[in-house]
Amino acid sequence: MNLELDEEQVAVRRLAAEFTDREIVPHATEWDRAESVDRAIVGKLGALGFLGLTIPEEDGGSGGDHLGYCLVLEELGRGDSAVRGIVSVSLGLVAKSISSYGNEKQKREWLPRLCSGEAIGCFGLTEPGTGSDAGNLATRAVRAGADWLLTGSKMFITNGTWADVVLVFARTGGPGAKGVTAFLVPTSTPGLERRTVHGKLGLRGQPTAELTFDNVRVPDTARLGGEGQGFKVAMAALAKGRMSVAIGCVGIARASLEAAVTYAGQREQFGKKIASHQLVQDLLADIRVETDAARLLTWRVADLIDRGQPFATESSIAKLYASEAAVRAASNALQVFGGYGYIDEYPVSKYLRDARVMTLYEGTSQIQKLIIGRDLTGVSAF
Repeated sequence: MNLELDEEQVAVRRLAAEFTDREIVPHATEWDRAESVDRAIVGKLGALGFLGLTIPEEDGGSGGDHLGYCLVLEELGRGDSAVRGIVSVSLGLVAKSISSYGNEKQKREWLPRLCSGEAIGCFGLTEPGTGSDAGNLATRAVRAGADWLLTGSKMFITNGTWADVVLVFARTGGPGAKGVTAFLVPTSTPGLERRTVHGKLGLRGQPTAELTFDNVRVPDTARLGGEGQGFKVAMAALAKGRMSVAIGCVGIARASLEAAVTYAGQREQFGKKIASHQLVQDLLADIRVETDAARLLTWRVADLIDRGQPFATESSIAKLYASEAAVRAASNALQVFGGYGYIDEYPVSKYLRDARVMTLYEGTSQIQKLIIGRDLTGVSAF
């Protein structure tokens, strides 16, 4: 693996950093308090090509490799992980799934709009009663002539209230993973309702929803992939999605470190800057080491994807380590700030709240350990 970035990668990282400092950082606290990111950010992300990264240019994307994608998402995660999540879901889970499994008509219909920011996608997998056990979905799709009727509900759906299309997974056959099929459903379809989820601990600015489907009629042409292949589509999306979560966590950890170092150089106690206290340096050093380790683990995943090599286990490793490291980093940064870290005048309390959910979604830390354990032993604990 080559750790030296090429000129194009350096340029895209600089572009993302400048965009983050200009368009995100000044507003992150306001968006967090209001529980709403300014939706205008979507068009700005699209205009710079950030919503089309790794999608082929002939399909309306901006191309590029997965390392470049990671460079951009780290910067967005540094600024506000709520914004990073909007991109990770619409691009990383939905657009990339369409690019991999869609037919030409589906690609023409959705990819140019998703990549430009004209449309937003959401990923309808999690249900009120089904989280980690994704193969046990209750949402059903039954044949109705040439169409399908979808009935059920989805919970904690990022982008759910903003989305123009939902990639929804529903049971079309018997029990278990082989009975699940994926569908692309426009959110304007009659019978589909959305309710905003309020009161989240973190990622408050990110639009999160509960979706309900009441005999939602969609044509068979809305099916993404073959009948019974939905679980395969979902797991392939999540394997790459965990890389997005991991690099977003690197952004949180890096922001935590930068804030803590700056504050430690300003705050005085016992007649000197707290940066000169050994135990404060201990906290800072831990953040730095774990941030670098998490970044390299995630870059390894990007490198494997770009070289066409298996990467699913490495993605779980990166997601597990980076998400837990982000929580520790934000917690250590808050410790450096002391009481001031406990109020949102400073950003570190938001970093801690945002980091905490990273250990839960797109597969909890415990699920990642089981995936890694299965790879090591050949025995599934599921």
